[in-house]
Amino acid sequence: MTSAPLSPEDVERFVAEGFVPIREAFPRDVADAGRAELWRLTGLSPDDRGTWTEPVVRITGSAAEPFRKAANTPRLHGAFDQLVGAGRWLPRPGLGTFPIRFPHPDDPGDAGWHLDASFGGGPDGTSPRLNLRSRGRALLMLFLFSDVGPDDAPTRIKVGSHLDVPSFLAPAGEEGKDMFELCREMDAAGRLDAPGRPMVEATGRAGDVFLCHPFLIHAAQPHRGTAPRFLAQPPLDPVAPLTLERADGAYSPVEAAVLRGL
Repeated sequence: MTSAPLSPEDVERFVAEGFVPIREAFPRDVADAGRAELWRLTGLSPDDRGTWTEPVVRITGSAAEPFRKAANTPRLHGAFDQLVGAGRWLPRPGLGTFPIRFPHPDDPGDAGWHLDASFGGGPDGTSPRLNLRSRGRALLMLFLFSDVGPDDAPTRIKVGSHLDVPSFLAPAGEEGKDMFELCREMDAAGRLDAPGRPMVEATGRAGDVFLCHPFLIHAAQPHRGTAPRFLAQPPLDPVAPLTLERADGAYSPVEAAVLRGL
């Protein structure tokens, strides 16, 4: 039986704020091994700053052992059950989407407020889209593979912003909206960088994981520190899209947040 790492207060905070950190979600030595593997995949040297020529380097994914271990600890599986529902998510065979950020004077060019798309659609099937039932994404997750302080390009989070999104997606039905179109629409309505929503930074230690609602608005930022920031930003894959009409009322916290937003 998996553990239940989140208290009832943690779960309610997730519904209200859109995220919850799981401290020491995976072991420090697994984070160290994962970081070493990422250095290998980048082809750069941790000992030669002259090789750090770009503000961000992206690795699309890896099923190497450290990443399989990091994604499948009992603490994380227990938290997935609490937030998404037992039997409603798929175990990850590894991790992907590693935006590795380096100390660099140049703007990284990707630091705007946004939501992450979860499936492809549109006429050619390639439009990055979201819909109200969050097809293709049960959670947005931030796996810290290095210590991340305020100067180390921590992900910025708009607290409670996930509650602003459902009303924009509801009219679009199953087809949903293009991610860029949705961001432009929310920005025009003053709900993307909403001044009434406080901002926090996803800081922590290697081995921490932030579990976020799939509709949470977030952003990158430039790296002002001294050591590169290693992070994985994969989705948790769902068994099926969210169900927003349950006869038994057994809504997961992810579903409950969407209903609260509506």
